[in-house]
Amino acid sequence: MFKRMDEIMIEIPEVNTPDPNAAAAVQELLGGKFGEMSTLNNYLFQSFNFRGKHKLKPFYDLVTSITAEELGHVELVAHAVNKCMMGSTSYAEPDATPLNPLKDMRLSYPFLAGAQGSMPIDSMGRPWSGEYVFNSGNLIEDLLHNFFLECGARTHKMKVYETTDHPAAREVVGFLLVRGGVHVVAYAKALEVATGVDVTKLVPIPKLSNKAFNEARKYEEKGVHTKLYTWSDDDFNEVVQIWKGAHPEDGQPLEVIQGVPKGVPIPEAPMLDEEFAPGISAEDFLEISKRLKQAANVR
Repeated sequence: MFKRMDEIMIEIPEVNTPDPNAAAAVQELLGGKFGEMSTLNNYLFQSFNFRGKHKLKPFYDLVTSITAEELGHVELVAHAVNKCMMGSTSYAEPDATPLNPLKDMRLSYPFLAGAQGSMPIDSMGRPWSGEYVFNSGNLIEDLLHNFFLECGARTHKMKVYETTDHPAAREVVGFLLVRGGVHVVAYAKALEVATGVDVTKLVPIPKLSNKAFNEARKYEEKGVHTKLYTWSDDDFNEVVQIWKGAHPEDGQPLEVIQGVPKGVPIPEAPMLDEEFAPGISAEDFLEISKRLKQAANVR
């Protein structure tokens, strides 16, 4: 089962510089082949279908705990997309064509079908596909696939970072470079335990340290790259048999933390009347409030 908190993992900067094309690029990190929906669903189905989990519990605990974090990553990228889009239009009467600026944007579908919000699509508008999920049932093959998937995801994050300097996009991408790096090293260490091969000698892929990126470097200076969370109060603690020793890049000690990281409040999305969202007028709100009070027997 999953437990949800009304929080996101980091604070995303409040900016007044809408950039719908930046949002389109960030969409690749959500619904692309190497996006967060792919990492989430790969690990989700591998954890559902895991064979011999009692005998191989440290590996099961690893895949399962990372699965939970990926749920938070999907949510985080979605909010980054929303922040990049925010303020792209302003209200006007329909005959004044308030959505006119969006017809020339590279990716118009989120504005026509999604009220200027994130969607399960890639940077070209293609929908995310379940065909991206790989679950062979073979432990080594799945771990090797996951290592490659995280390296591919890292490459895409680096390219999106280099595509836009929008503060919201860069803040989220920088953080995810660090946390994705944790998963790269975790799967490398798991492969080493399972096979005896030191896969950590391959990292980082691409051969560029996270410290080369301002928004990633500050998180590494806080030690975010050394921590693996169980995302559970009591379970999945045998991951300590894999996530241990020193980080292969800077030698910092690795740490398993039972539970979840401290989050921050989810950003408020303002009304968007020109997109009819949420479509509740001031009069409607008063009427809804009245009904809620009546239902709760509150005067």
